Amino acid sequence: MPGDGLTSLASLAASLAVFLIVMALGLALNLAALRTRRRHIVERLGQPEQRAEALLKQWLCPEQRATLDRYGYFEVKGSHSGKWYRIRYGRSMNIDELGENGVRAAVWCFGPEGRLPLGDVMLAQKLALETDELAALAVANRSNLGY
Repeated sequence: MPGDGLTSLASLAASLAVFLIVMALGLALNLAALRTRRRHIVERLGQPEQRAEALLKQWLCPEQRATLDRYGYFEVKGSHSGKWYRIRYGRSMNIDELGENGVRAAVWCFGPEGRLPLGDVMLAQKLALETDELAALAVANRSNLGY
């Protein structure tokens, strides 16, 4: 039958559309769960964590704050190389060096000494990369992601 090819192509396109919609919904639910989980962690840990989070957000530009709230990270530009770094929520191995087209080229780990609230750690990482990138990376651990 001459119409069978078109019918099966339309069926395949419909199946692909359904698959893409399901994947997009899954991604949206995962992002919502990440934001909710982060908010509960900050609330549960108490006032020092909340103050550190507020201080971090005061130091971020509006775009960085929005990205942090939405995706759990913000990006900064290195003071010496001009490279871009993505600082994700976390205390260790939470700094992604971004290569071409925003692709992660390496993961870095450095931070202040002592047991500080998470927001303070991330603020220290931001300031170090923006003001003395070479000194920060000189003491950092690096993972090349198998490259």
